[in-house]
Amino acid sequence: MLIRIFPELGHFALILAFAMAVLQAVVPLWGAATRRPLWMAFAQPMAWGQFTFLILSYLSLTASFALDDFSVAYVANNSNSLLPWYYKLSAVWGSHEGSVLLWVLILSGWSFAVSVFSRHLPRDMLARVLGVMGWISSGFLLFILLTSNPFERLLPDVPADGADLNPLLQDFGLIVHPPMLYMGYVGFSVVFAFAMAALLGGRLDSAWTRWARPWTNVAWAFLTVGIALGSWWAYYELGWGGWWFWDPVENASLLPWLAGTALIHSLAVTEKRGTFKNWTVLLAIFTFSLSLLGTFLVRSGVLTSVHAFANDPSRGTFILVLLGVTVGLSLAIFALRAPKVQSLAGFGWLSRDSLLLINNILLVVMTVTVLLGTIYPLLLDGLGLGKISVGPPYFNALFVPLTALLCLFMGLGPLARWKRMPGRELARRLAVSAIVAVVTAAVLPLFYGGSFSLGVTLGWLLALWLVLSLVRDVFDKTRHGRSDKARKGRTRLAGFRKLTLAYWGMVLGHLGLAVTIVGVAMVSHYNVERNVRLAPGGSVDVGGYQFAMTGLRERRGPNYTADTATIEVTRPGRSSFTMQPEKRFYVASGMPLSDVALRPGLFGDLYVALGEKLDNGDWSLRIQLKPFVRWLWLGALMMAAGGILAVIDRRYRRAPRRSAALQTHEPMPSRLVPPSPTEVTS
Repeated sequence: MLIRIFPELGHFALILAFAMAVLQAVVPLWGAATRRPLWMAFAQPMAWGQFTFLILSYLSLTASFALDDFSVAYVANNSNSLLPWYYKLSAVWGSHEGSVLLWVLILSGWSFAVSVFSRHLPRDMLARVLGVMGWISSGFLLFILLTSNPFERLLPDVPADGADLNPLLQDFGLIVHPPMLYMGYVGFSVVFAFAMAALLGGRLDSAWTRWARPWTNVAWAFLTVGIALGSWWAYYELGWGGWWFWDPVENASLLPWLAGTALIHSLAVTEKRGTFKNWTVLLAIFTFSLSLLGTFLVRSGVLTSVHAFANDPSRGTFILVLLGVTVGLSLAIFALRAPKVQSLAGFGWLSRDSLLLINNILLVVMTVTVLLGTIYPLLLDGLGLGKISVGPPYFNALFVPLTALLCLFMGLGPLARWKRMPGRELARRLAVSAIVAVVTAAVLPLFYGGSFSLGVTLGWLLALWLVLSLVRDVFDKTRHGRSDKARKGRTRLAGFRKLTLAYWGMVLGHLGLAVTIVGVAMVSHYNVERNVRLAPGGSVDVGGYQFAMTGLRERRGPNYTADTATIEVTRPGRSSFTMQPEKRFYVASGMPLSDVALRPGLFGDLYVALGEKLDNGDWSLRIQLKPFVRWLWLGALMMAAGGILAVIDRRYRRAPRRSAALQTHEPMPSRLVPPSPTEVTS
């Protein structure tokens, strides 16, 4: 039968992709080292070929799921004939083997994008960048072929049906969250490759940072959206209404995000002022290493988490070795090359340079704080020294004060000048913003909650400080000193037009952080939660709302049965509405799952989860009121949009200027051409 061909086709395509990845890793780097143009030009066709064969392999696995080919062990363990088609397609990355295949496919996609959109780079620079990415691909493809083959057969004992996909993963969140998160994880491999290429070529000038900045921003934006989607998915899927629990797997995605945020700002300083060169390279290594660490934590089996949907203890050693080799080699190259780099530019203690450096240090300290809280219990357990639990109290006690300091300096940064600035001038520009922020933050909790709340006041103070400092910066950049009002208005409009998209991206990103901070403060302090018993015909009052169970019925889904409660919700002076939480039972796996009913709103959610059936016909219900919870994800989307807005700035759509040291190197040709006799001789 035709469907039996797909696993072999996909496996063969994987082998060919691995061969091309090895060639991409070896030939271009050797060509750059020996200055052979034809060998350097080898990088592009190998990147394209690897991407093509990985697409073929991935589509072959997808076809096996779509056609219910249960002779493939991975399909039999993660699918079922009753599973809806859209979950069959997302089940491809629903467990270990398929998720790693998606990881490598996305990595090859980034390599393909670099080869297409970076043709203006010097020939040897592009060869080194693609060569480094080829080494990373080779390691992960070897990992798949040796330990995680998704095309392994169950012949001749083919099961009649599959074991089904984990019910927790039968959700829209699985369709969008992992691909978006992997795009961010893997995207940081590009800036890592640029940093390694700059080190190998001895070109730690400002040019490489300009080439790497757009790729870094895009990867950071993807990771921001991926984290927000994961938070939103956990919020409504797990039945407890939590948006962040400091789970180790959650922390695994936060770590590269924090380091990547520091990297974005450090790249900007290096490009603008030529400073922080070594620090920027170190951050690039650190950020990608944390992405690999996150992959290790999720894939190795060292963690037991509701988020760790793909793990296998037998494969952790391979990933750990890959992580060690990557970090070790990159740090060794950095140690050899970095001491030769000098920065001639200086700056005063009060300047935008110093404020960005302080923010970088704070972000790194926050990263190390989360890293220690995540790794330390695992180290103790692994060394047989006992088990400890590090939870929200530790992270909140350290993370919140560091975030407050970070926001303080973030508010100062946009208004400060490069090199140096008088303290009095900066204080004068920020005085009004500081007074308005303090007064407004102290009054707002009185209007909303009726009493003073230190946590809410601090959240609003930090958010208003960020917003008002940005407003003052925009005002200063667009104002004009002439007295003619009409001319002043025209001049201010012209000033707005002169502001770059990169600047507006910075503004939108900082505003997004302010919105997220407000959401965190409000939902953390004003959340209302009650666990109640309710029978059909009964009602209960929670947070000014009346919840009445008006009906209870059974229904059958495509691969589950469900008890569905009808809850009538009323509030004095407002119209009523209906919510329908469910308790589902998945037939193939035998697992129960609560399907939450949500009433979303910009200023708050109503959240009802149906629990277990109790005696006397009662049911347990968890009812929650979540004020401003949507602001968490709205702020994250604003931050991601700010990163994308900075990328589409016209400066990054032009071919970058090359430094004098690079003028002798020709750009990479758009297609592979035979070398001239002169090139062969050289």
